[in-house]
This record gives sequence, C-alpha cells and structure tokens, in this order.
Amino acid sequence: MGFFDIFKEEDKNTKKDNEKVYLRKEELDIAKDRVHVGDVELSKEIIEEQKIVDVPVNHEEVLIQRRSIDNEPSDLPVGHMESIHIPVNEERVEVGKHTVITGEVSATKREFEETRHVEETLKKEEARVHKDGDAHLINEKDS
Repeated sequence: MGFFDIFKEEDKNTKKDNEKVYLRKEELDIAKDRVHVGDVELSKEIIEEQKIVDVPVNHEEVLIQRRSIDNEPSDLPVGHMESIHIPVNEERVEVGKHTVITGEVSATKREFEETRHVEETLKKEEARVHKDGDAHLINEKDS
C-alpha cells in the first residue's frame, strides 16, 4: 500500500469531497542573553623619579684688606684689646614636598549596538502532488 492509497481508502469510507493537508515551516526564535565577558580595573601606580634642580644660593664673604699707615700717632697704648664682630651669612637650601593634582582619569561604561549575523537552516513543508492513472488535476494558487 502506497502513500496515496491511504487517501483512496479514506475516500471509500468517508466519501469527502474536500480534503486538506496543512503545510508547516520552521521560523527562527531569536533571544539575547546578557553574559559577563570580563572586568576593567582602574587603579593608580606610584612611579618614583629622581629630580635634580639647580638652585642659586648666595653667601657672604669677608674680605680682609691690610694697608700700611705711616706711623700716625694713636691715643691707645699697645696691648689694648680691640675687636670687630662681623656676622657672616649664607643661604641654605631646604627641600620640602607638597602634593598637587596633575590630572583626572575617569571610567564610564557606554553601550553600543552592533549587528551579529546568525545563520541557521530552517525546514518547511511543501505540497507534492503525485498522480496515479489518468486523474485530471487543476492546480490553483492563491494570488
């Protein structure tokens, strides 16, 4: 017994004039899932650098000059203690440090949309008409 013999058998028993076969097809069901793909960590690293700076400094020097005087008379006897006090100064470099802000780094998440190409094979049913004998067929299609 062949495929069309089933319909012949039904025709004998039910005597229906209209019979239907429903055609089906597969369609894609697209879904998206949000998945964790990684992390970004923003941190700071301390970098040390040696800084050499030339700083101009001043200092004082005492110049001692001697000159001869031709036996001028003096009111003070020999051995009288006389002294002059001259303070001598210089600049010394003091190094300190202070902190300043040099920049700012920020991190912001942005969402972008892109298109991913998905490829899948779908199945569908098509009607095939096979004739047995001299049966007359009229093939009408929906317009």
